[in-house]
Amino acid sequence: MMPRCALELLRRCSDSRRFNYLVDASKFGYRSISSSSPLTSGSPSCSSSIGYATSCATLSEAQPRQSHSSDMLVDSFGRFHNYLRISLTERCNLRCQYCMPAEGVELTPSSELLSHDEIIRVADLFVSSGVDKIRLTGGEPTIRKDIEDICLHLSSLKGLKTLAMTTNGIVLSKKLPKLKECGLNAINISLDTLVPAKFEFMTRRKGQGRVMESIDTAIELGYNPVKINCVVMRGVNDDEICNFVELTKLKPINVRFIEFMPFDGNVWNVKKLVPYAEMLDKVRGQFKDVKRLQDHPTDTAKNFKVDGHCGTISFITSMTEHFCAGCNRLRLLADGNFKVCLFGPSEVSLRDPLRAGVDDLELKEIIGAAVKRKKAAHAGMFDIAKTTNRPMIHIGG
Repeated sequence: MMPRCALELLRRCSDSRRFNYLVDASKFGYRSISSSSPLTSGSPSCSSSIGYATSCATLSEAQPRQSHSSDMLVDSFGRFHNYLRISLTERCNLRCQYCMPAEGVELTPSSELLSHDEIIRVADLFVSSGVDKIRLTGGEPTIRKDIEDICLHLSSLKGLKTLAMTTNGIVLSKKLPKLKECGLNAINISLDTLVPAKFEFMTRRKGQGRVMESIDTAIELGYNPVKINCVVMRGVNDDEICNFVELTKLKPINVRFIEFMPFDGNVWNVKKLVPYAEMLDKVRGQFKDVKRLQDHPTDTAKNFKVDGHCGTISFITSMTEHFCAGCNRLRLLADGNFKVCLFGPSEVSLRDPLRAGVDDLELKEIIGAAVKRKKAAHAGMFDIAKTTNRPMIHIGG
């Protein structure tokens, strides 16, 4: 006989227009819906209205699977994932060309985004299972009205060591003092050019001066290093690489040069890609004694320091030299979908089971199964460019 909790769960999930997954008494199973597969009419909960690939729970005939917090975050290749990136919103006050299509994106209705309490509950589940670093992303996380309260609750989770944020810096200078009080202890600020007119071209908005002000505010508040994320594109800002390196001379800044990556709507072209090796050659051509630093096994970046400079520089080589073997990152999207690989199209909804009333053990089974399906490495550069994936603003920076 089916247990009462399972019957209740099935009752709650009986409205197929709201949920497109089924539950049996013992476990959640999964299937991957490709972008070409027909989507259930009126079922926004497990697939975006744009039709991107996701994974949702469905009836499974497999044997019950035992899941424990000790192995929930370990994939089939033995990688332990202690780093969770949480997107708080799909909205942004910039329109960066590599992040958002020129025509904009269809935003998820507010009612289908994770609430404050849902974010804290899921984060608590991950932290209690071994995650010790959370990064808040967007969209632009600072435009979420409850950002301070979210930081306060997350920073109080027992076992969390690092609460970080990636932001465009437009409104950060005013909010950062309070955010630091609420436990935000690491900051990445996106800045792709030091030229105000070029900033307006790249982001389709004004505001370069405000970003520079936010960088200075972060330094004054004691963030060390203040990380600057710079997406390098040929013919756009590759002529500024050495100017960015110069920023590290007197300030505790880590400039992170990021290879241009393909996402839906950003018109990626291999001709725009400036490979890491080429960027490093430019730096070494102008700065003498550029030293290679020791990287952590899970680092996404290759780290360097110019002799005599206060700060450092790094290169994130997602396209030319992937770092999948040491990947320890997982992503929770603003709509509650769980993504185990930035470049992988598969997603599984955590929001829908949450709202169906599942308990923590069942939620851990869903998470653990998704982590176990993570591949050894993402596809090659040109295969990534052809893979259906969401725009970066939907995924989270």
